[in-house]
Amino acid sequence: MPSQTLPVDLADIQRPVRDALDRVPDELRRIIVSDFSLIAEVNEHLLRMKGKFFRPTLVLLAAEATGGIEPEDVTLAAVVELIHLATLVHDDSVDHSVLRRGEPTINALFSHQTAVIMGDYLYSRAIIELVGFGDPVPLQVMSRVTHEMTIGEMRELQAYDSLEYSEADYDTLIQCKTASLMSGACDIGARRAGDAFRARLRRYGQLLGMAFQVADDVLDYTASESVTGKPCGLDLREHRITLPLIAAVPRMNPADRARIEGLMADPAPSDELVADVIRVVAAHGGVEAARNRAVELSAQAEQELEGLPATPARDALHGCLSYVIDRRS
Repeated sequence: MPSQTLPVDLADIQRPVRDALDRVPDELRRIIVSDFSLIAEVNEHLLRMKGKFFRPTLVLLAAEATGGIEPEDVTLAAVVELIHLATLVHDDSVDHSVLRRGEPTINALFSHQTAVIMGDYLYSRAIIELVGFGDPVPLQVMSRVTHEMTIGEMRELQAYDSLEYSEADYDTLIQCKTASLMSGACDIGARRAGDAFRARLRRYGQLLGMAFQVADDVLDYTASESVTGKPCGLDLREHRITLPLIAAVPRMNPADRARIEGLMADPAPSDELVADVIRVVAAHGGVEAARNRAVELSAQAEQELEGLPATPARDALHGCLSYVIDRRS
């Protein structure tokens, strides 16, 4: 398990790279600026929806842990956040989501067509920035990452309705959809280090990203809308199969499995049915099994940090593991 057991605040994790991280929003704005009025309007809404910058933090911590932050690392941190934003815009449109981080989504505020095109615009701006970067490594890494994330999006289409969706299927999905970007963020942050350090941080990011997604899927069963900014049980409402449900189904009796099948057959399950299925999944150990899997992945990620020099940045990378496991939103 991660060596830190007390809840870790993200601000503490970001402290070793705070100055550089504070420059990322300006870089984001510079990269996506447009004199086309609709794009400019959507951009302003996106920038107001600014998240926690966890992925840019990984870029900067990896850089700091392997030799120090250079100005171009701030640009790469902004590019990583830009690619993340693009995936969120597309996700919300595909899922017809109306809220993201407690704010209206692009598709809800404008249209689904605008959201799809805007996601493409963000990707294209990221590519232009990487092409002009002068170092082929970030372009190579992020091209692979965006390809894997696209495959992950297609894989997620299979993670609906089917109670035959396996844990192996789920692992492959989250490796592509979530972990690939965190792995890539760590990889390009450490690009000036030797191959061994890059490989360690790349694997660390992959395992961290998988733990992050498992913990996020647990939150859908345990956290309230006031905490996460989205309705509790949203995955179940949308018939999305995630690890808590995958782990619980084999342990269910026929009656409880029939409840799950009833929810999956209902195009608009009621709050009462969703709450009932959440209780059934928890009662059969699905939530606990998923939590344990997140802790296991986090422990594997921690091992990848053992060869790094002892620095505040390495300590912060350790802190990221506890943050992912213990976060509530």
